[in-house]
Amino acid sequence: MLIATDLDGTFLGGKMEDRLRLYRLIKTSPNMQLVFVTGRGLESVLPLLSDPLIPVPDFIIADVGATVVNGHSLEAIEPLQSEIEEKWPQTYAIRAALEEIPQLNYQHVPQQRRSSFYYEAGVDHSLVQQVADRYDCDIITSADKYLDLLPRGVNKGTTLKKLVEFLAVDPDDVMVAGDTLNDLALFEIGFRGVAVGKSEPGLLQAIDQLDTAYSAEAAGAGGILEYMGKYRPFQQLIRGEQKSLPQKRKSK
Repeated sequence: MLIATDLDGTFLGGKMEDRLRLYRLIKTSPNMQLVFVTGRGLESVLPLLSDPLIPVPDFIIADVGATVVNGHSLEAIEPLQSEIEEKWPQTYAIRAALEEIPQLNYQHVPQQRRSSFYYEAGVDHSLVQQVADRYDCDIITSADKYLDLLPRGVNKGTTLKKLVEFLAVDPDDVMVAGDTLNDLALFEIGFRGVAVGKSEPGLLQAIDQLDTAYSAEAAGAGGILEYMGKYRPFQQLIRGEQKSLPQKRKSK
């Protein structure tokens, strides 16, 4: 089985008790593979790998899908990474073109094979689209403030799909989780999964008609656990965990 999850607001979100329960369940499940799928740059993910509470992911898909590495060795997964690299055009040329557009502000965060900006409500998206078309890129927005330009056809969903195929994992044994519009591609690619509680309204609206997507009540890790109890490949883990919990003694 494989869980592919966004980080902020999803795997790292929700109640502490839910996070600890989810992390413990993953750590004690030898047949479970964990993939972090995040908009963060790889450098921003590294501190999580030394946190003893958080399970170390088997793989990391960072930069909104533009980076894919082994979570233990941090080595690039080839040939997947090289295929993405070949699609990425001139970084500085794209950044310079976008910086000329009013109400776009460059994100000074670690990023590779993408160009990331903050955008304001009045930004002219048609000008952004012109830049994207000029350099054969796609635009991904989320949370009404983040904007990324990535190589055409590269996103969280396409990179995860290629990784799943590379690992020869049955798609029916894959579960995805997210909370913002940059996670939409995880659902559109065909995997079953959950939009955790307090997800971005745009994501909830976009997945409303997908039979493979579930909208959870619980936020963050709690939403992942909620869906694991409903999706058959993962139900046995939840049931096994419940059976292993100490039973309260009945009062006489």
